[in-house]
Amino acid sequence: MYVAHLSLTDFRSYDTADLGLEPGVTAFVGPNGQGKTNLVEALGYVATQSSHRVATDAPLVRHGAARAVVRCVVVRDDRRALIELEINPGKANRARLNRSPISRARDAVGLLRTVLFAPEDLAMVKGDPSERRRYLDDLLVARTPRFAGVRADYDRVLKQRGALLRTAAQARRGGRSGRRAENDAGFTAAGAGDPLSTLEVWDAHLARYGAELLAARLELVEALRPLVAASYAALAPDSAPAGLVYRGTLPGDASDAGDGEGGADTGPADRSVLEKRLREALAEVRSAELERGVTLVGPHRDDLFLGLGDLPARGYASHGESWSFALALRLAAYDLLRADGGDPVLILDDVFAELDSRRRRRLAEIVAPAEQVLITAAVPADVPPELAGARFDVAEGSVGRVR
Repeated sequence: MYVAHLSLTDFRSYDTADLGLEPGVTAFVGPNGQGKTNLVEALGYVATQSSHRVATDAPLVRHGAARAVVRCVVVRDDRRALIELEINPGKANRARLNRSPISRARDAVGLLRTVLFAPEDLAMVKGDPSERRRYLDDLLVARTPRFAGVRADYDRVLKQRGALLRTAAQARRGGRSGRRAENDAGFTAAGAGDPLSTLEVWDAHLARYGAELLAARLELVEALRPLVAASYAALAPDSAPAGLVYRGTLPGDASDAGDGEGGADTGPADRSVLEKRLREALAEVRSAELERGVTLVGPHRDDLFLGLGDLPARGYASHGESWSFALALRLAAYDLLRADGGDPVLILDDVFAELDSRRRRRLAEIVAPAEQVLITAAVPADVPPELAGARFDVAEGSVGRVR
């Protein structure tokens, strides 16, 4: 798989941009703030319908414009597909495939598969659990696009159940004054005057979608574990071995590794068993949830424990070890997607400037055989010689090919 053409309209800093691409290595070189990352961010957005830099769509649209459009031609097995994505902040995005409308924009997820390395990846190791959950869920969707719907359904139920719990919590604290609008929304979501009367219905929905998401995450972690260990050993051969443990919020299991923080390992990925256990766990924490007004168990509160030997990487890994772990997570994702059939497009956004010479050389050697590698760099010297190829210079909003 590779991208043969990319065009942008009102995306980030570009009113328009149009460039042809080819298999092999392509580097976008230019000073910071000139729009290099915007180019690869657009491709990442087509692949996942999310940005690795911001949480909402509004910053993706050029200031003063109402919408942004990204078009790319993807070649896979000698077949060409034109993907067009219209980004409408505050409204539904729209997508077309080969100029025919797609009923839902999220159905375009998976038509282009990318693995993106970026400085923000360090947050997967050093940051909050949400960063690691996002890594797992994005990879799930890339491998099996229908999980975009499962993820959206779970988030929808979680939001509605949360509104119901907030309503009940307000009622417990003596009435509905002060946050009447939010409480009314909670009652509307419940579909009844008494919020508790429908809480069990939402419990069932949450357990069903949550079990499907949780089972898939557990299977994914099992597949990732040896790949991450091997990639980390290749990047940091003198470090302690890297390990992964999924830490869930379901009670009653013994953790099999790590420092014991953040909950226990969730156990087998049997969807029906997990659904039953989620229902039981929700019942056990019902009083606490009604007191606090939030959902306390489920995939939205789980974590992926990253270990180096017997220690957690977060808080104990050096800067170089943290970078190696982040890179190993991305390389493992690349290996999984490639095993599913066809190389994903590899995107390395300003990564090499962050690495020492040994890690830079080793990463370059690993990614060089990929069908298409897109690199951004501030100066030509940041692109390793092992990745010599096509080059575009980016400056003052223009993109021009120089070789």
